[in-house]
Amino acid sequence: MSDIVAFRNATKAFRGVAAFRNVDFTLRRGEVHALLGENGAGKSTLTKVLAGLYPLTSGEMLVEGVPRMFASPADALAHGIAMVFQETNLIPSMTVAQNLFLGEEAFFNRLRGVNIRAQQQLQRLSFHVEPTALVSSLGAAKKQMVEIARALQRHARVLIFDEPTAALTPEEKQHFFALIERLKTEGCSIVFISHALEEALAIADRISILRDGECIVTDEAGNFTRGRIIQAMVGRKLKDELYGSPSRRRARPAGRKVLALENVSMGKAVRSATMSVFAGQVTGMFGLVGAGRTEMMKIAAGILKRDFFHGGSVRLNGRSVRFGVPRHAISRGVAYITEDRKLDGLFETAGIAQNIFFGKLFKGANPATVVTLSQARREAAEWVERLNIRTIREDAKVVELSGGNQQKVVIAKSLIQAPELIIFDEPTRGVDVGAIAEIHSMIQQLADAGGAVVVISSYLPEIFAISDRILVAKQGRIVEEMSIEEATEEKIMYAAVH
Repeated sequence: MSDIVAFRNATKAFRGVAAFRNVDFTLRRGEVHALLGENGAGKSTLTKVLAGLYPLTSGEMLVEGVPRMFASPADALAHGIAMVFQETNLIPSMTVAQNLFLGEEAFFNRLRGVNIRAQQQLQRLSFHVEPTALVSSLGAAKKQMVEIARALQRHARVLIFDEPTAALTPEEKQHFFALIERLKTEGCSIVFISHALEEALAIADRISILRDGECIVTDEAGNFTRGRIIQAMVGRKLKDELYGSPSRRRARPAGRKVLALENVSMGKAVRSATMSVFAGQVTGMFGLVGAGRTEMMKIAAGILKRDFFHGGSVRLNGRSVRFGVPRHAISRGVAYITEDRKLDGLFETAGIAQNIFFGKLFKGANPATVVTLSQARREAAEWVERLNIRTIREDAKVVELSGGNQQKVVIAKSLIQAPELIIFDEPTRGVDVGAIAEIHSMIQQLADAGGAVVVISSYLPEIFAISDRILVAKQGRIVEEMSIEEATEEKIMYAAVH
């Protein structure tokens, strides 16, 4: 099997600091090559060189045996290379169909014809997305589907997927894996970046592992185990089970009731939802995409508004509240940590310290206060250390960080507000195995300190690992509540599906 892409002694540095160095990497025709490593290991930067976003600092890249250096993503696409990024790059004000064919429009366009072509493409991929829907109205999972569909309809010979399944349901993942197999049989070559090690082991033909910017090992997927991958990624033995069995611990006792939703409704997304959150506990919320979990918590955080008539009530510390804007909720001690860090969580062109300190300003500081950059750095330094936020240089912009370190900045920006109720929406999406353990430990510490913590997650092992109580959402309602001692995977899935 010949190589369609090869990196030889490749190095990429930013202002003299190497994101990866002396990397040798090959992609064969018709193979799935998984690229694994901790956040900041250089995976995304390497693939962005291949996709035309960055030039190499030294070394060479060969495409079909010919040395190449792409000037732009459009140049890479012209040579048959497309990338589906970890963070979506769609135009929110356009429809799904318009995003699919952006840059490939005919001179004369009929909107009906574009919608029909988009519908055919989405159906071929078994993606249930309405082509006439505005992208701004879609959730993270459906945005990811549109990104995948847009890359595949360009007929690329090399496809790069950066965390493609992070926002997909189990059923959607199965469709995606079947699609990968079909693309392989058609001769397409795929680079697959994922923090879900089981997925890499299941679908990859070969696996390469990067650590600290260097390629540690490349081997056939069948020669790897989960333990060998983790040890190569982190350079030390990490407990093989990041997500422990719930039987190993007992639930914390419930403290006072901090949040109560009573018959809350919002259109068709939330329908007479009733739930409670207690101090000193982690409340896990599980449900399939569209179950209304995120919408319920966004109502509690003042981001969405419940129906004015017959919308139910929201009580915070026993008092009825109706927040007009998120700032009002923040001032009352409510923090919502978004699932979409790029769209809602960060100022990408600002630095780490500025982003974290903005969180403190949002808490209700005097708008006339003059804040110096040195003051912001001092305030943020504690959180940078506590969350182990890693960067190639101190003054790096957030956009230059890996996905996992961006997620830590989002978390720090909320925790600097000293909230009483902390809502995490998919806190470890796109986060490596080492950082998952750190974030889980931090969540447990927040509950131990008396905080009321809500964790929304689509990954059952994560729900089991950190929850004291588990709420199951379905069709805009909470349909089941159970303690961690009585919960089983079968009970939770049955409640979510039936």
